[in-house]
Amino acid sequence: MRIQLMRLERWAEEKYGHDKPSVHTLRRWARDGRIFPAPVKQGRSYFVQPDAEYTDFSDPSASTNLIRRIHESKEARRA
Repeated sequence: MRIQLMRLERWAEEKYGHDKPSVHTLRRWARDGRIFPAPVKQGRSYFVQPDAEYTDFSDPSASTNLIRRIHESKEARRA
């Protein structure tokens, strides 16, 4: 099964609408590992999975949610 990726900018439009972050902020998030699953850089563009989420690691509940999602993903692959 191959996952369809979308441009980071399009992902932000769908996720945040008119209140989307600037392109510079989105690229910084991608470089800093704040988007999970991690974006893939191809040339000058970043591509992400449509269900990707922004994760703020300074918020303990966000880290817990990320760990839960990783665990659920691994369990789903085993089934």
